Amino acid sequence: MEHYWRGFCDGVWTKEINVSDFIRKNYTPYEGTSDFLKGTTKRTDSVLRRVEELLVAENEKGGVLDVDTEHVSSLLTYKPGYIHEGEDIILGLQTDAPLKRAVNPFAGYRNAAQACKAYGYELGETINTEFRFRTTHNTGVFRVYTDTMKKARHAGILTGLPDAYARGRIIGDYRRIALYGMNHLIAERKADKRRIGERDMSDETIMLLEDIEKQLEFMTQLVTMAAEYGCDISRPAENAYEAVQWLYFGYLGAIKEQNGAANSIGRISAFLDIYMERDLSEGTLDEISAQELIDDLVLKMRLVRHLRTPEYNDLFAGDPVWVTCSLAGMCEDGRPMVTKTCYRFLQTLYNLGSSAEPNLTVLWAQGLPEDFKRFCAKVSVDTDSIQYENDDVMRKEFGDDYAIACCVSAMKTGKQMQFFGARCNLAKILLMALNGGRDELYGEQIAPEGKIFEEKPLVYEEVLDAFKTYASWMAKLYVNTMNVIHYMHDRYAYERLMMSLHDAEPERLMAFGISGFSVLADSLSAIKYAKVTPVKDERGLIADFVTEGEFPKYGNDDERVDSIAQWIAEYFYSELCKTKTYRNAKHTLSILTITSNVVYGKKTGATPDGRKKGEPFAPGANPMHGRDAEGALASLNSVAKIDYGCCQDGISNTFSITPDALGMDEADRVEKLVAVLDGYFAQNAHHLNVNVLNRQKLIDAMNDPTRYPSLTIRVSGYAVNFNKLTKDKQLEVISRTFHEQM
Repeated sequence: MEHYWRGFCDGVWTKEINVSDFIRKNYTPYEGTSDFLKGTTKRTDSVLRRVEELLVAENEKGGVLDVDTEHVSSLLTYKPGYIHEGEDIILGLQTDAPLKRAVNPFAGYRNAAQACKAYGYELGETINTEFRFRTTHNTGVFRVYTDTMKKARHAGILTGLPDAYARGRIIGDYRRIALYGMNHLIAERKADKRRIGERDMSDETIMLLEDIEKQLEFMTQLVTMAAEYGCDISRPAENAYEAVQWLYFGYLGAIKEQNGAANSIGRISAFLDIYMERDLSEGTLDEISAQELIDDLVLKMRLVRHLRTPEYNDLFAGDPVWVTCSLAGMCEDGRPMVTKTCYRFLQTLYNLGSSAEPNLTVLWAQGLPEDFKRFCAKVSVDTDSIQYENDDVMRKEFGDDYAIACCVSAMKTGKQMQFFGARCNLAKILLMALNGGRDELYGEQIAPEGKIFEEKPLVYEEVLDAFKTYASWMAKLYVNTMNVIHYMHDRYAYERLMMSLHDAEPERLMAFGISGFSVLADSLSAIKYAKVTPVKDERGLIADFVTEGEFPKYGNDDERVDSIAQWIAEYFYSELCKTKTYRNAKHTLSILTITSNVVYGKKTGATPDGRKKGEPFAPGANPMHGRDAEGALASLNSVAKIDYGCCQDGISNTFSITPDALGMDEADRVEKLVAVLDGYFAQNAHHLNVNVLNRQKLIDAMNDPTRYPSLTIRVSGYAVNFNKLTKDKQLEVISRTFHEQM
């Protein structure tokens, strides 16, 4: 290894697979300004023009340029593909042509067939024949689902479950390939199998041994895939170019095998910077070439595509893939993990234009260099394309080598994996509690039968008791539903390559989620502080409410309702933890809806807070639209009170402010945004999306997409091209609060 590791400081990493130790021993913190950054090269401009042409063509074809319906996607399905052969620096595409989507039916054959049909394609006969005799994840799940699980799913109480699509949210430690080479990783995994094979053959031991054998098969295939591009990843990377390329091959292999909901690339900037610093010192790389490497890698990330059904796209609008790339943060020894390559990734938003992918995520800490903070704020003001998460909070739980999956979910890189679990609609649980366990829309008895509240003013204590009873019942059903889903996913759609780039026995997290958070908080507040009278329909079910008087609304820094919001998260999490999880996964919880807040609202009747039947929820942990009337800081203060300790899967807050409210010119806006971020995160708040724009700009873009063809906005944990949102999603975003005063 001496040649490949020349110039690197020794450490634990030379004796065992430990990328974290390698980074701590070798990275170079950067506390300077952005003056060193470079623009694009002629080659990058040429490739970018080709990408832009392809994106236009994709849009003109309704969002899907092409689909290969004759082959099942895997590592060796396709011959090498290029954006422009001879001009690509970082090699590799998911298929043999850019933006051509592949079929991956292992999570759900019917979904794959429906997705093809939705875009004018038909699955080939070979795939039809093969999957006629194969059990998919989706088939396995529905064999075991109880009638109650199916009812809760159909009614929209348990929503967006990964029971018909790949679960995603697993981050392979792709850096291992560059640092150690695949031969070493394969040898270590074989040693893991021998060690585990000495145990008694319990269920878990047998599963582990089979998992490892699957991993070894795909580790070998990855070497072959890279060799088809002329690259030998059996050995470690020799220079910065190979470090980027080897790492990307790992990610590429992972997304060829799996079309999961959010397969993030991880926390790679400090790692890659080590190689770049060495090459710069050796004189084999200059700053122009370093930026060009990152530009080309980011272009590849922007081309990631998966074949989805219209129903999936309705939940997760804008065709996102969440190639989340985590930047900065602090080292546990007190040094900032800001490197020049953190700057280089942010610079791509200028060199290549604003974009939703990759989902650039800055791990904000009070100790980050001030120049870096100002540069991040400038990028936010200019592009609305990055999000922020509180490293000072997460580092206490996950150390200094974690990464963000999807939008807000932290995991120790290569040490932890996640069983993703979508969301439980808490607003519907309240309505179900008031209706004695029946669904307010369908009238179906889903939960155990209880009393239906009368058409007289609701008593807060009585409502709270009923809610707790049904929330407890639903929490148990939710955990058991997740256990079914992930047992079947492991059995029929296991992530062989991604899991090979984890420790052999990683800690497992099971990620639950809640939607309707602020609707429930305001509804309980209305019942407690105003006069709320139910109105029944011809079925004898409560279908509406008459709310008289004022009540405190979440989002105004009012402890009366903010304490209710805090209690909701803490109570539901505590109830989830009472039911044992599959493979002893650790329970985690998120308050995150993506853009599904629109769909969830459509499936929910009128609520006591004054929200009408079918109207959207607020996204994530946000206050309801227009109710946070006391200004930007009061709104932020309310969200900051939610305890990350019970929401370690993340607390999403999307924050929109007009440019004039933030400052009179760019310099003023940058300084004030830095102050806002510092102040918000100093309260132990977890996450913040930042949009600096006027509502009218979105209205203009909706009415005439050609005016702002690349308009990127943060929506709920991720960014999206505004023009890719459906009309109802655009209207919902436009209806959100745009703070006009601090």
